[in-house]
Amino acid sequence: MTSAIGAEMSRTGQWFHPVEPSPDASVRLFMLPHAGSGAIIYRDWEKLLPADIASQAVTLPGRHNRREEGTYEDWDLLLDALHEAVLDDLDDRPFAFFGHCLGAQLAFRLTIRMEEEGGPSPVMIGMSGWSPVGWNSPTVEQSRMPDPELVEWIKHLGSFPAEIYDNPAMLALVVPALRADLRVAAQYVDDNAGVRCALASYGGRSDPLQEDPDAMKHWAERSKAYLGHSEYPGGHFYIDAHAQGVTMHFAQRLQRVVASAAR
Repeated sequence: MTSAIGAEMSRTGQWFHPVEPSPDASVRLFMLPHAGSGAIIYRDWEKLLPADIASQAVTLPGRHNRREEGTYEDWDLLLDALHEAVLDDLDDRPFAFFGHCLGAQLAFRLTIRMEEEGGPSPVMIGMSGWSPVGWNSPTVEQSRMPDPELVEWIKHLGSFPAEIYDNPAMLALVVPALRADLRVAAQYVDDNAGVRCALASYGGRSDPLQEDPDAMKHWAERSKAYLGHSEYPGGHFYIDAHAQGVTMHFAQRLQRVVASAAR
């Protein structure tokens, strides 16, 4: 693994990878992963994004290089900690969020909080693999499923590389973080809140978690600066096969938003 994310995997206690964003970029991008995973899911994004976007992927405690840290199982406490970490890391450059699944939930609520506080807030957010309406929500009961049932469930979603399912040692590392994240996601309550910043949504055409065929269209109601929905072949983890298309689309729109704001 040659990306900056891979190079930083040995450093513990770090929320963001790479730890230091590129000083030459004009805008920053924080990328939040799906339940059970960390910065590693965005390992290819740094080389796919243009040089003027400094990307940093988030790893929550309890996984990858933060495996020795306790996981968060409370929504409010996790959002508080993530909020503090982002604020501590910001500089004077504009920034954006991109989140997939649980990462989209966290990015959305973090943006709402930052806008309400009136301080720094993102100029744009990307919502992938989740909508506050018409989407299957995990339950606390699902987070407590016996390991074999939980593994079959995530296998159906295609959440992790196929080789993990037949590797007990790897599963032992993945399952505890996944359980914690499912408990966090189960606490999410939609209150019809929206954001003021630009918002673009992304999804897989055959995502098994999308219960309402029009679920992603509801994003238009959550931002007056909604930039539309982009759909790709594939299921919940379409993002793995279409990283190049998603990054190109998101980067182009982010660059336009930043340029417009600078006028």
